[in-house]
Amino acid sequence: MRTLMRVWCAVVAGAGLVVGAGSPAGAGVSLAPEADLAYHGYVSMADGRVDVRLTPRNHGPSAVADATVRLRWSVPLADRQSLPGGCARADVRAVVCRTGALAADGLGEEITLAVRLRGAPAEVMLEFETVWGGGAVDGNRANDRQRVLVLDTGDSYVF
Repeated sequence: MRTLMRVWCAVVAGAGLVVGAGSPAGAGVSLAPEADLAYHGYVSMADGRVDVRLTPRNHGPSAVADATVRLRWSVPLADRQSLPGGCARADVRAVVCRTGALAADGLGEEITLAVRLRGAPAEVMLEFETVWGGGAVDGNRANDRQRVLVLDTGDSYVF
């Protein structure tokens, strides 16, 4: 799994270098397409199980062929997880998921996952952010980075 994540990170980093290589030196103008990714949904927790549903959105102006969102919990995840296709364990507290294609000013497919935390904490902080935007430049990073405090009540918290 670690080897897979290292390869994935190298591919993502290399893609960013290739996109940046096309910009004229000192021009201050990006040749990469522009997109504005955001995530909305809800999360709930009960007895150490966290259920997340999030829908990626691209406010445009350009379409994105694919992107990757990272979900990071403030406590470690249980060692064994059953993750949906398109999602992978990134480290002891994080999972990354593909968004799939996102049309300009369009919604993506809902991402649904359930994870088990180590133990049964009374609360957890869930942070998520775009870690790869498909080569697009996102000038508004404020709406694709969020933090949600989730209490062990079974209640849904909207973000």
